[in-house]
Amino acid sequence: MTKTFHSSGDLIADRRVGYAKLLAETADYAAAADVISQALELVPHWTAGWDLLGTYHEKSGNLSGAIAAWRQLEALDDDGVFGARLKLAVHGATAAGEGVAISYVEALFDQYAPKFESALVGRLGYQVPDLLDGLINSVMVESGTGRFQRALDLGCGTGLMGQRLRDKVEYLEGIDLSAAMIAETTRKRIYDRLEKAELVQFLNSRSRETDLVTAADVFIYCGALPSILAAVVGAMRPGGLLAFSLEEHDGEEAVFLRPSLRYAHGLTATRQALIDAGLEVLRFEKATLRHDRGAPIAGMLVVARKPLDRSPT
Repeated sequence: MTKTFHSSGDLIADRRVGYAKLLAETADYAAAADVISQALELVPHWTAGWDLLGTYHEKSGNLSGAIAAWRQLEALDDDGVFGARLKLAVHGATAAGEGVAISYVEALFDQYAPKFESALVGRLGYQVPDLLDGLINSVMVESGTGRFQRALDLGCGTGLMGQRLRDKVEYLEGIDLSAAMIAETTRKRIYDRLEKAELVQFLNSRSRETDLVTAADVFIYCGALPSILAAVVGAMRPGGLLAFSLEEHDGEEAVFLRPSLRYAHGLTATRQALIDAGLEVLRFEKATLRHDRGAPIAGMLVVARKPLDRSPT
């Protein structure tokens, strides 16, 4: 995501930004915001600068300043790469909107791809692929399933989930929004086919083809579940399995946006969404998904089945 890091185009402004970043490293965010404001007087249309200003204001506790900066960011960032709408929504300054913030998520993971596994597995103790794989294995044993014919790994990333699926699937497809993630995964030769695409649009192009769909830490960027589950069900064969993870919260809301810009889902609402989608819940477990800034991230792991067609006798 070079757009996030490019020069402002003004040497003096860039020097001030460098100084602001040094101040931020010492946690003097108010001073860093002041220096960024000076830089933006020289380059008022520099999108990445407004993003930095909002971040430093937020970290200093100046939420009104952060919101003002992100409103300017939203006006300048036509593609939504910086996620201004999500940042505003976290603080109640606008609605988050429906569905995935595609440009933001794509840019985020394009940037993250080269260090994805070292950061997620090495530093954050990421466990979701192993945990989901264990649940899938238990369902396979229980049902006497041998191998799946066709599997689809949504948000495949660098193939952490796909590596665990490979030996139980005849034909394995991966889909991801990020071209950089797809490039990283291609080198590993895990998947029979990889495609860069938006999740719901891709699923809607398939009809009753897949007998296993996985989504490891994917729906946390998607918001409300009904439209996603409807698309998944339409792409699955009768008897097919869906295995996925979510971050959880214990409030009454079905879903809300966290400061991390990821969505957390309610346990009761998630169960109801699965029922409404016509899925049979086989596994529904709470688990620690990973750690973030030293704190455990609580979540849920789900395996559900699309019922077999039952013709009237």
